[in-house]
Amino acid sequence: MISLQNQIILITGASSGIGTACARVFANTGAKLILAARRLERLQELADTLKKEFNTETHLIQLDVRDRAAVESAIANLPPDWADIDILINNAGLSRGLDKLHEGSFADWEEMIDTNIKGLLYLTRYVVPGMVKRDRGHVVNIGSIAGHQTYPNGNVYCGTKAAVRAISEGLKLDLLGTPIRVTSVDPGMVETEFSDVRFHGDTERAKKVYQGVTPLTPDDVADVVFFCVTRSPHVNINEVVLMPVDQASATLVNRRT
Repeated sequence: MISLQNQIILITGASSGIGTACARVFANTGAKLILAARRLERLQELADTLKKEFNTETHLIQLDVRDRAAVESAIANLPPDWADIDILINNAGLSRGLDKLHEGSFADWEEMIDTNIKGLLYLTRYVVPGMVKRDRGHVVNIGSIAGHQTYPNGNVYCGTKAAVRAISEGLKLDLLGTPIRVTSVDPGMVETEFSDVRFHGDTERAKKVYQGVTPLTPDDVADVVFFCVTRSPHVNINEVVLMPVDQASATLVNRRT
């Protein structure tokens, strides 16, 4: 297992869910964390907690990954002590709506495509050249089983996560001959703000998604990310698909009433 002491880890979407869980799991390792998200006050609360509990050094960036100029500026203007990113965790992502394709919302489509695909591409494009130059690094993309199996009314969201899977594979091919590692971590049902966001704040509808099921927690996913980045340097975990025991596929779920 490699040490993460003093490694610089950039986590997008760090203000909640899997992003926050990743920050917590790495906080105890001596790593330095760059936490990026749109909600700066949530990041500040997280940073204060990590400082108090683990004495973790953090650098906060208020960032919407959809804004390419903002991503470019954020990476270009990192303080010298924070510029050499060792691990990039592309976690920022969302789902909007659960409509049939021919009834879908253009605004929802664009938000998913701009966040899940283009945001991930922007971060990767601005961070990975530094990794290549330094001859070290690891990119972890948070995908989904939706990238493996399309489910009814999942059309565009599933398409974005299939893109994440293909982009992860493509990046690994392009980095062949370098020591830089690429991993896609693709969870099934995880209880986060995901369903609240998908249903535009309809909490009651969101709760029904997990009714009668024991879903994954953000910590479960963060544990897998931690495992992937701490393997021996010659080992690349290409892809991990994880689901709760109550789930067998994107559409088959055992609900206990």
